[in-house]
Amino acid sequence: MFGLGMQELIIILVIILILFGAKRLPELAGGIGKAIKSFKKGMSEPEEIDVTPKKSAAEGKEEAKEEKKA
Repeated sequence: MFGLGMQELIIILVIILILFGAKRLPELAGGIGKAIKSFKKGMSEPEEIDVTPKKSAAEGKEEAKEEKKA
């Protein structure tokens, strides 16, 4: 795993524990888990399709004429 042995992983975990403290680690892990879950969900969902009807050129001209009259 990225060329890291067991000793290096333990050292990294101890440093993280010292930096963030034992109380904040569950919060950080939960936040990371939620972020990964939402990222995977976003990647698996199909892109949203815009289904609003587009105005034709004739409709646009008619609306412009009505606005000028008002």
